[in-house]
Amino acid sequence: MSSGLYSTRDKNFSKELDLTRLKPYGDTMNDGKVQVSFTLPVADDERAVEAARQLGARMGLSDVQVSHHEALDKDFSFFVVYGNLSHTVDITGIKVATIDSKIMDMHGVDEFIKENIGRKLVVIGASTGTDAHTVGIDAVMNMKGYAGHYGLERYQMLEAYNLGSQVANEDFVKKAVELKADVLLVSQTVTQKDVHISNLVELVELLEAAHLRDKVILVAGGPRITNDVAKELGYDAGFGPGKYAEHVASFFVDEFVKRKMK
Repeated sequence: MSSGLYSTRDKNFSKELDLTRLKPYGDTMNDGKVQVSFTLPVADDERAVEAARQLGARMGLSDVQVSHHEALDKDFSFFVVYGNLSHTVDITGIKVATIDSKIMDMHGVDEFIKENIGRKLVVIGASTGTDAHTVGIDAVMNMKGYAGHYGLERYQMLEAYNLGSQVANEDFVKKAVELKADVLLVSQTVTQKDVHISNLVELVELLEAAHLRDKVILVAGGPRITNDVAKELGYDAGFGPGKYAEHVASFFVDEFVKRKMK
């Protein structure tokens, strides 16, 4: 038999999923349970903990608890705050720019190119600007790939060039001209102060100045890249976390054929 506590809980929380009033799920449908983490530029003491709790409340959380806090050094502290989110969102009204290409594996992409293009596509990838991270571009480009997903260097019908990291946009454009690239892949991991935005925009501007933008398929990728963001910045597509070489390749071979048919 249920206790009074559980009876009250059942009354307070609906078990029905309403996509027009979507809330986070924690323990019970529509309970709005969320966990957020942040750093404050103050010492880790009682005042800082209370400040973190109040910030959680001002984010729109109720029943706020600081579940973890620790000093990063004498002037900075890290907090994990837990609470109930009161806000909802109508997911049925959300419109996003989706990538509708059918996902093919490596062999499927190779066969598609043979049947519809008839030659190898030249693909150049790099982490451009000051970005020194290579994990993302290596996962997509390198022959061994990542987590069982082979990189583009292994594809028979792709001529793939991984230029590595910290490649200046000017040098990237020069290489695209030299190799007569069909596809340019740009990885951006460093996002502090939105440096990835300015760097991605600069590349588009350089391609336009060189009259190359319409001659290549331009794709961006990274932890804070979405298809919407990429297209807004002038790219043909954007791929974020959870996407692999076959997702990127399926898009650009399909896009190449669509352009050829126009």
